[in-house]
Amino acid sequence: MTILTLSKNGTIPDEIKAIARKEGIDPEILRTRVADGSVIAVKNSRRKTLIAPLGIGKGLKTKVNANIGTSGDLSEIPLELKKLEAAVEAGADAVMDLSTGSGVDETRRTIIENSPIPVGTVPIYQAALEAVKRGKSFVEMEPEEFFECIEKHAEDGVDFVTVHCGITMESVESLKRHGRVMGVVSRGGALMTEWMLRNRKENPLYEHFDKMIAIAKKYDLVLSLGDALRPGAIADASDNAQIMELLTLGRLTLEARKSGVQIMIEGPGHMPMNQIEANVVLEKKICQEAPFYVLGPLVTDVAAGYDHISSAIGGAIAAAAGADFLCYVTPAEHLRLPSVEDVRTGVIASRIAAHAADIVKGVKGAQEWDMNMSMARKALDWHKQYSLSIDPERAKELRESLPPADLEVCTMCGAFCAIKLQKG
Repeated sequence: MTILTLSKNGTIPDEIKAIARKEGIDPEILRTRVADGSVIAVKNSRRKTLIAPLGIGKGLKTKVNANIGTSGDLSEIPLELKKLEAAVEAGADAVMDLSTGSGVDETRRTIIENSPIPVGTVPIYQAALEAVKRGKSFVEMEPEEFFECIEKHAEDGVDFVTVHCGITMESVESLKRHGRVMGVVSRGGALMTEWMLRNRKENPLYEHFDKMIAIAKKYDLVLSLGDALRPGAIADASDNAQIMELLTLGRLTLEARKSGVQIMIEGPGHMPMNQIEANVVLEKKICQEAPFYVLGPLVTDVAAGYDHISSAIGGAIAAAAGADFLCYVTPAEHLRLPSVEDVRTGVIASRIAAHAADIVKGVKGAQEWDMNMSMARKALDWHKQYSLSIDPERAKELRESLPPADLEVCTMCGAFCAIKLQKG
């Protein structure tokens, strides 16, 4: 039986016990939240490498995901392993392999083998690559080929998959009627839109959602219901197409839960700050409190080179309003494939947003962490300040790059340090 089915039956699976210990929450309370779908426990039952299950959802710490993976222009597995290492060291809770370069099977399997944290993928990317290898276009693929690709990823031990089940002929027609500045910016969403329009058929991932459920149930695979119509410009936020897709995802969430399959919902995207909270509330209402996984949201379109900051602002607002899982954005977003340092920077920025939100949400230990840092600053205990920093190496590096004559203070205030003056 799946983790969700066991929880509904009153059993506390080992995965829930492990998450409860890590989060400092009562196992029975956690079981009830898994049972009602407001918390998910992420771990493929066939995962060969030992990893701790990841809890995402109500009452738990806001989690952070890092996207890595090859592209057609840069496809080097050793580089992706360095990105994986950087993401883990920076504190990411999960990674997604979004590879579209050569050797995607080998890349995915190598990442899974070396990752100490859960791994997610978007199988439809590989489905598109496989079609090209067989000398045909994506739109010529048969529906069964999509599901074969999804199961291949599950067999390899992937812990969660993004599947674009919510985009339908009806929502595509709505998009055409109402128009958009950026159209469809999701790669998976664009592929499914093209397939539907060219074949004049319904999205097979929606029409045959029962096949998706069967695969997920077999491997205890978490389905991350993709936001295929997420806004790629703040002018497109909260439009008819986006909300129509969310309504569809709400129906699919209930269908999956009845079968014992765990679900999380993906969200925007680009969105002005004054719309973020309403979108979180709407997702929680429509999708029956399912964990919300957001990309950013990016609160402005003009921060090229600094989109990790734009994303952190939106992520903090979203998480404070109830979002549960933040997908990082790196400084390279919209510009190029991220480097190892971009990955590290993106994770740190997203972790700052997550922690800031956890203080607001009253997550256990969040406020205490900040209080401990305040006390270390009051005591002018620099080494303790390093250890309590979200990025200890960076904090130490900055201080030691310009050491003060008086080591008790820093070069910002020197002899006029307010804290030292108060100490007398």
